[in-house]
Formats: sequence, C-alpha cells, structure tokens
Amino acid sequence: MSKKIQLDVVSDVVCPWCIIGYKNLQKAIEELGVEKQIELQWQPFELNPNMPAEGQNLREHVAEKYGSSLEESNQARINIAQRGAEVGFTFNFFEDMKIVNTRDAHILLEYAYEKGKQTELKLALFSAAFTDQKDVSNREILLAEIAKIGLDSGEASARLTTQGYVDQVVDHERYWQGLGISAVPTVVFNRQSALSGAQPVEAYKQVITELLTEG
Repeated sequence: MSKKIQLDVVSDVVCPWCIIGYKNLQKAIEELGVEKQIELQWQPFELNPNMPAEGQNLREHVAEKYGSSLEESNQARINIAQRGAEVGFTFNFFEDMKIVNTRDAHILLEYAYEKGKQTELKLALFSAAFTDQKDVSNREILLAEIAKIGLDSGEASARLTTQGYVDQVVDHERYWQGLGISAVPTVVFNRQSALSGAQPVEAYKQVITELLTEG
C-alpha cells in the first residue's frame, strides 16, 4: 500500500477531547503500521474567539455556556481525567483554571507547520494547558514552548504582531467552519469525509483501512 492519506485535524488547544481524540487516532495509525502513509496537519478552531485577554474562570464559563451545575462540572472533570489516563495523558484540573483566547497559539501552530514541527508544538501546548496548568494565551509562555521544541522564539514573536498572519488564521478558521465544522475535534480524511468528536481507535482504523484499500 503506497497511498497517502491527508488528515486535517480541526481542533483547539484548550479542548480536552481534542487530545483524547488525537491519542486514539495516533494509536489507530500505529496499530495499522501506516505512519509513513499519513500526512497530518492541525487546523485552527477557536472555541471562544471573543474571549477577552484576561480569560474566564472555567467553571463559570461552563455554567454559562452549558448550564452545568457544580456537581456536573466535577463529574465531567473526573470523566475527562479518566479518559485521559486511558490514553496516557494527564489532566490536572484546578479550581482557578481559566478558559482563554487561543488565537496566538494558532498563529504559532501555523508557523510550526512551516518548520515541520506542528504536531510537536500542538502536543506541547496541550500539556502546558492541561497538565502543567499554564496560561496558553500568555505570549511569554507560548514563546517558551516554541523555544523548547527548537524553533526561533524571535521569529515566532514577530508572527504574533504581523496582521497578515493573524488574518491567515482567521481565514483558515472560516474555511473549515464554511464546510460545516462546528465542533472539535473533527478529523477530515482526504478533504472528503470526516469524523467528529473523540472517536474510539477502531473507528479511525476502519476509515483509514477503507481509504487505503479502495480501488
């Protein structure tokens, strides 16, 4: 099998189900042994594009957006942490955790893609947000993560203040939303079909196998 599959993973770095879904996708690819046939690109999606710089307490945000009670919020965190543990990812939820604006993170993910290190940065930002309890809207934190993976933090910093790169992210977000994507994670296969939500390993394996074996 020499076919290539383009996977576009539409997600946000403050979406817990996005890292769970990716871990299952990654496992599906590894179990099939088709790593060399997969071309994966992360695509931007902002869960809260109008979130102000100071962010909002996560519990307050969830209560406002979904009407969740404190008990429901606690149970959701327990469930997510358990799902994370199952795929080898640690969620360290804490009382003062905030939901933040992530546009700068997406600008830097576009930069990292150009440098061949997009997945490395994406995973670092998931860990920063959920495991290390860091504010991924803070530019100093973002640039520190850039430096950790061996990219030029000065070059990356310039991207954040260049309007063209800001507009590029917004255009990409609109493109995917224009295709009807309104929830993340969404994995798009060869720009033709998609699976939304954190799907189990077998679901990803089925679609990838079908694409690689079809005439």
